[in-house]
Amino acid sequence: QVQLVESGGGSAQAGGSLRLSCAASGYSYSDSCMAWFRQAPGKEREGVATIDYDGTTTYADSVKGRFTISKDNTKNTLYLQMNSLKPKDTAKYYCAARPPGYCYFLPLQLYNYWGQGTQVTVSS
Repeated sequence: QVQLVESGGGSAQAGGSLRLSCAASGYSYSDSCMAWFRQAPGKEREGVATIDYDGTTTYADSVKGRFTISKDNTKNTLYLQMNSLKPKDTAKYYCAARPPGYCYFLPLQLYNYWGQGTQVTVSS
């Protein structure tokens, strides 16, 4: 059974940093496209960053230069380093996985597995 578990969320001041993690069981990151999404209250879930099996990354324009996605295949863990946080980054953050090779902000149903989410709250 595949399970993705996020951690590392919490509260931060504007300008601060947080690091999210997503640990997998029953699933290999080395052969997958992994992604971070977020959903703010009353808004649709949106893509934040993706990383493909070969390390290729994509970022939403709103987080470019501030967030960094990475993974450790030996630990089967995905990361999202979030710097220069802004109040508009407040949302619940989810990790997701799909087969490799077409690793972009695709419709949500094209991601096979999802974590339960971790809340990030940024205050001004």
